[in-house]
Amino acid sequence: MKDFRQLRIVFMGTPEFAVASLHTLVKAGCNIVGVITAPDKEAGRGMLLQQSAVKKYAQENALHILQPEKLKNEQFLAELRALNADLQIVVAFRMLPEVVWNMPPLGSVNLHGSLLPKYRGAAPINWAVINGEKETGVTTFKLQQEIDTGDILLQQSFAIEEEETAGEVHDKMKAIGATLLLKTVQQLAANTLEQKLLSQQPASAEISTHAPKIFTETCKINFSKTTGEVYNLIRGLAPYPTAFTFLKEKKLKIFSAKKIMQQPIEQAGEYVTDKKTFLHFTCADGYISVEEMQLEGKKKMEIKDFLRGYHFTK
Repeated sequence: MKDFRQLRIVFMGTPEFAVASLHTLVKAGCNIVGVITAPDKEAGRGMLLQQSAVKKYAQENALHILQPEKLKNEQFLAELRALNADLQIVVAFRMLPEVVWNMPPLGSVNLHGSLLPKYRGAAPINWAVINGEKETGVTTFKLQQEIDTGDILLQQSFAIEEEETAGEVHDKMKAIGATLLLKTVQQLAANTLEQKLLSQQPASAEISTHAPKIFTETCKINFSKTTGEVYNLIRGLAPYPTAFTFLKEKKLKIFSAKKIMQQPIEQAGEYVTDKKTFLHFTCADGYISVEEMQLEGKKKMEIKDFLRGYHFTK
C-alpha cells in the first residue's frame, strides 16, 4: 500500500477534455513524471504550428513533455522507460501498442466517456446524445489489446437532460471524469481495487454498443426520420461537427433547434417559413424549428437575423 502521491505517473492526452484530468491530478499532488501528447501541427489560415491543449497546460506547470510521432519509435520507448513510471494514465489519446501500455508495473488506466461496455469507440458522447440516451457516464479501466475492452475499475453515471447538446455533456463529463480518475489512482495506490475489477468479457450485443468516429455522412440530416430523431442528431453533433442540410443548394449547418409536434402537411425535407421569424423543416411526424444556424459562406447567426437578410424564391 502506497500514498498515491508516491506513484510515478506518466499522463497521456491531447485535447481540452484531458486537461481537466491532468489538472485534477496535479492539484491533488500526484507525481506526474512525464506528459505524452500529440506533436505540434500546422492549422488555421496561416498554417501556424498549434500546440495541443495538454501541452499548453504541461508547459504552464513545468511538466516534462514528450511528443512522439510514432509510439513504437525506439528513442521514444527508451525515453519512456527512463521515466520509470509506476502507472500510465490515458485520457483522449491515441491507441497504444502493447509495448507502451504494458510497460509500468501497475499498467495503464484509461478514462472513457461512457458506461462501458456501452459506447465503445471514438465518439461516445455524440452517439449517446444522438441515440436519445437519458443517462451516460465515465469509466476507468485497465488497457488491453482490443479497444475499450479492459477490466473496469470504477464508473460514475449522470443524467443527460432533454435539451443538452453533446458539447454540454462533454463539459459535465470532463469534470466528473477527472474526479473519478483521481479516485481510481488513490484506490490503486491503496491496493483496494483488485476486488472490484469487473470484466467486460464476454459482453452481449444488447449491452455492448459501438460509438464509431463521426463522418460527414453521419452529419447529413435525413428529414424522413421522426422529429425526435432529427432533434437528437442536431444536439448530438453540436457544437461540432454540426448537423447539416441544404438550402438552395448551399450547406446549412444547424447548431440548435426545437421540436414542433404537429402532423405535417408538407413532404419530409421541405421547409416552411414566414420569412421573418421562423424556418421549419418537415420531418416524418412534425417539424424542426431552426434557432441557430450558419449558411455556407456566411457567419453563424440566430434565425431571425438570418431571415432578415435572406431572399427566398418561394
